[in-house]
Amino acid sequence: MKVLLTGASGFVGSHVLDTLTARGIPTAVLLRPTSARRFLQLAGLEIRTGSITEPESLRKALDGVTHVIHCAGCTRAQPYSEFYEINHLGTRNVVEAVNTQEGRVTRLVHISSLAVTGPATPARPARESDPPTPISEYGKSKLAGEKEVRDHCRADFVIIRPPAVYGPRDKGFLTMFEAVRHHLLPQPNKHQALSLVFVKDLAEAVVVSLDHPAASRQTYFVASKEIVTARQMAEEIAAQMNRWTVPCPLPVALLWPICLTQEMWSRLSGRPTLLNLQKFAELRAPGWVCDSSRAQRELGVECKTTLKEGVAQALTWYQAEKWL
Repeated sequence: MKVLLTGASGFVGSHVLDTLTARGIPTAVLLRPTSARRFLQLAGLEIRTGSITEPESLRKALDGVTHVIHCAGCTRAQPYSEFYEINHLGTRNVVEAVNTQEGRVTRLVHISSLAVTGPATPARPARESDPPTPISEYGKSKLAGEKEVRDHCRADFVIIRPPAVYGPRDKGFLTMFEAVRHHLLPQPNKHQALSLVFVKDLAEAVVVSLDHPAASRQTYFVASKEIVTARQMAEEIAAQMNRWTVPCPLPVALLWPICLTQEMWSRLSGRPTLLNLQKFAELRAPGWVCDSSRAQRELGVECKTTLKEGVAQALTWYQAEKWL
């Protein structure tokens, strides 16, 4: 086995690379000349220069490769067409490159997102058999990427759908840690239930799916069984940081003008922001919960890291790296 990994310089991709390396699986990474390398152990790392937006470089990068993990993706975009350029058309390029290998690449593992299914609650969590109903351009672009894999990939494939991912190296949930450091306790929609996955658990699941026979041409949610709220996460962070905090309520009605303002600024500046009208649609949803029992039943994948344990590991890393 030899793996080509896209997105290795990113948050999730760098942890997938760590897991591949720890297991001694030969791996090459696809990187642009400008890609960040902060989280990569460059010594002995095989780098193949290229991009998922450059089909010819992709085809060259597949030389001698038997498996592909497609982790590269776009989570923030301005304009929103960038979501489709990367998550849809980039995935199409990966699939077409794999198809040129005529059986030499035996499996493609594609990292998608819970966002493709749309909102779901603990009473009715999202399941792999549910019809997709994404409510954001990000979710729609990830669904378009899935369709490229499912409809056109002639090699074997697996689609992994994680919910929100957190852990060391993550910049998304870092804002919550920073708020607590400044003695603020964010209190967003208290009714919105969330599935989460600790990044190292997700990386293990991705690597397991590389050659598990049951995974062939299947789609799996990969998430912790623990259902939480963003408010519970903020409270856990405050407890572990041992910070006194002032509650900072963020009701849905208040989030709308904040997201609108950020949307306008993003369009004027041309820079993507964390909060925008697309994000507002996700924040006001009743929940983002998925049922990951199928992955556990068929692949033996179980995301055992609890919120308490995951926050502790993330906090330790943030402090050691001076991110906090």
